Amino acid sequence: MAGAMPSGTSAEKPRKGSEPRPDGQKGQGAPTPPDRTRLGPRPLQQHLALAAMPLLICSAASTRWRSGSPASKRPAEGRAPAAPPAGLPESVDPETVAAALDAEARRRFDAFLTGVERYRRHPYRRTLADPPVCWQEGTTRLLDYGAGVAHGAPALLVVPSLVNRAYILDLAPECSLLRYLAGRGLRPFLVDWGGPGPVERAFTLTDYVARRLEAALDAAVREAGGPVAVVGYCMGGLLGLALAFRRAGDVRGLACLATPWDFHAGQPERARLAGALVPSLEPVLAALGELPVDLVQMLFALLDPYGVVRKFRDFAALDEASAQARRFVAVEDWLNDGVPLAAPVARECLAGWYGDNTPARGEWRIAGEAVRPGDLRMPSLVVLPDRDRIVPPDTAAALAKALPRAARLRPAAGHVGMVVGRDAEARLWRPLAEWLLRLPDGARRTAL
Repeated sequence: MAGAMPSGTSAEKPRKGSEPRPDGQKGQGAPTPPDRTRLGPRPLQQHLALAAMPLLICSAASTRWRSGSPASKRPAEGRAPAAPPAGLPESVDPETVAAALDAEARRRFDAFLTGVERYRRHPYRRTLADPPVCWQEGTTRLLDYGAGVAHGAPALLVVPSLVNRAYILDLAPECSLLRYLAGRGLRPFLVDWGGPGPVERAFTLTDYVARRLEAALDAAVREAGGPVAVVGYCMGGLLGLALAFRRAGDVRGLACLATPWDFHAGQPERARLAGALVPSLEPVLAALGELPVDLVQMLFALLDPYGVVRKFRDFAALDEASAQARRFVAVEDWLNDGVPLAAPVARECLAGWYGDNTPARGEWRIAGEAVRPGDLRMPSLVVLPDRDRIVPPDTAAALAKALPRAARLRPAAGHVGMVVGRDAEARLWRPLAEWLLRLPDGARRTAL
């Protein structure tokens, strides 16, 4: 059974965030070299093609009814003249319309290119250092944000997604959910998954939950002296849910932020499409043992194909020195600093979660046991951002319905904006902190 594989290197000396990791990757808070060339938006070729598409469409459509020379005004023998576009008033010159459409398409494409260029040369670089590492096994670390927090403060284990860096929750000194929670008297422990190394490339979701996450929970409980709350973000919410299901005695409460459960709610065709892509991805998964970052990014882009194009056009209009531009660059750097997904996990998530909807059908299993949210009697909070395109609210609302003691929070924000947006403190940070502070102690704390 996958969950019974030998343990990793938990006895290794913790590393500082700026030191090399055992998998050769930088720590999540390692400074970004000032001369590093930005790669984003990734994959750049895909977004360039999408941005150019309106220009190509306008050009192709106008050739049927826009004259380029006197000879072209005469229809070919036996052929009727090309009709102007449907609905175009007779008083409007088709050539004028074609020129206007062409100019607008070129303006939008140019704005996108300008936004990309300004992003790639923006001076912002993240230099925020990691807090202390209190446990590590393989490429997985546990970061303790509790320095300076009062002895015996309520603790929480924060579980991010496997496909993005954990530091979205600690983006900058002025934009850090974790440092805010610590400032409110809580003690957050952050799971930093890192990228899959040689061992993790063979991991299944059972390995990540029953092997790594349970070990991280043990370390957090030991450091805190008793049960902790679990807070999961996106995919991390599903992993945190499975952890709470398996280790309910060590978990005081469960908060799931934008966590999918019924993958076929709202748009089942889109989810089934993701599952249907697995056979075509299989040669890459078999050869590399992982799903590369650019392919992960391409799959996310399918959720909103023109979203990246729109946001870079909007960025081109910002003052580059503004706080808004700086935050945009910080978030884009995080998005483009993704990590690959271990091949077995990619198969489970795409074919199982998306294709077969195993969680909502009661068929998602960890170490052979189905994960049943209905059996969880602990207090829970389900956060449903109402502008979420990555995890549509209906997908996550199914989890709130399945959890017996679930409270709901509906921030007016998107999937990432609820965590790092300008109004994140009011919409998510503060209500989350207040909910966590109200949780009962649960099991008796051990003496420290």
